[in-house]
Amino acid sequence: MSLKPTKVWPLALIPVIVIADQVTKHMVLAHPRFNALGCLHDFRACGRIELPGPLNLTMLWNRGMSYGMFQSEGLMRWVLAGIMLAIAVGFLYWLLRARGWLLKLALAMVVGGAFGNLIDRVRFGAVVDFIDASSLHFPWVFNVADAAISVGAVLLFADQFLLSDRKRAKPAPGQE
Repeated sequence: MSLKPTKVWPLALIPVIVIADQVTKHMVLAHPRFNALGCLHDFRACGRIELPGPLNLTMLWNRGMSYGMFQSEGLMRWVLAGIMLAIAVGFLYWLLRARGWLLKLALAMVVGGAFGNLIDRVRFGAVVDFIDASSLHFPWVFNVADAAISVGAVLLFADQFLLSDRKRAKPAPGQE
């Protein structure tokens, strides 16, 4: 069995996203100004660092899914983690059978982001969020995994709905 680059690159992108997500979260958790682990059980921002430009760093714990949907604690934390794992595995299964670079890219981004947030959910019971774009009128604080999931979802929508007519109209190989 040979590993073709067209089959390997989407699978290689998943750990790149997970590592980028976890490294940035580790940097935030390690920064003393946030005292992130000290405010793990608070339902408020742990701290804020103003940056030049439109983004700031605002550390908060998200007990829900992407952008704070479905907040949960206790037993529901594990139910939510199980649901997130099932969704990620379903998308991974789809990725293994996908055709087309855009679809593969979209699915790899969603899977990588899902696993990045799942790691936090299992470790802490909440997800580390820290990218604050409120000066751009974006109301949620998010992280690298959330960004990967969101961009992946937009690409998935584009592939499945906006480009699907073009795919269907394309003749099969050998029938041109």
